[in-house]
Amino acid sequence: MPGSKMTNKKTILTSLSIKAISLLLLFLACLLIFVYIADESVLENENAFDLQVMKWVAAHSSSQLVHIMSVVTFFGSSTFLFVATALLAGYYFYTKHWHYGMLILIISISSTGIMFLLKQFFKRQRPLHPFGKSLANYSFPSGHSVSSFIFCSILAYLFWHTKASKAVRIAGVCALMFCSLLIGFSRIVLNYHFATDVIAGFSFSLAWVLLCFWVMKRYITYNSKAGAL
Repeated sequence: MPGSKMTNKKTILTSLSIKAISLLLLFLACLLIFVYIADESVLENENAFDLQVMKWVAAHSSSQLVHIMSVVTFFGSSTFLFVATALLAGYYFYTKHWHYGMLILIISISSTGIMFLLKQFFKRQRPLHPFGKSLANYSFPSGHSVSSFIFCSILAYLFWHTKASKAVRIAGVCALMFCSLLIGFSRIVLNYHFATDVIAGFSFSLAWVLLCFWVMKRYITYNSKAGAL
């Protein structure tokens, strides 16, 4: 019996180690993708990929698609996400789930702040002739991509920790990620962003979410142990 317990513990530790290494590699991969895009597409102004994507989108666009994307893109706007984030955080504070409320605010506020700093640092101009009013701020990285991915990731994290069946949770998480990707795609269709702006926005967001979730989990684990002592 003692031998079987030791084997189980080793199996659990091995599983946790593999998970931790996988998440670390994913985090580093996201950072490398962001750095590569920033160097090639923004600093070196290598825009061949962006031009190809723009041509493809233009060839497959229609007035109906532009109209649909104009609706979709609203759900990645600061107007919508500010209210949605405030309501979500407020709900968890009201129900006294303080760590979830703080997680929502910390990730949302910090990612928004870093995104604006990155825009000011790179100062990439937006594509010409968008299907809507021109925007005065900079293009890299895509703010809609960052904000929508952060919000959908938070919702996915919260939904994953509900009592729903695993199949339902997987379907919910996939649906939320699809919504975020669709919002990013809308920015390309509407010609508000280059494709590399959107990809870089998603890469930064995933890296930041992984880091924040890891820190939050460590914080909760530490407090739980401290409370037990």
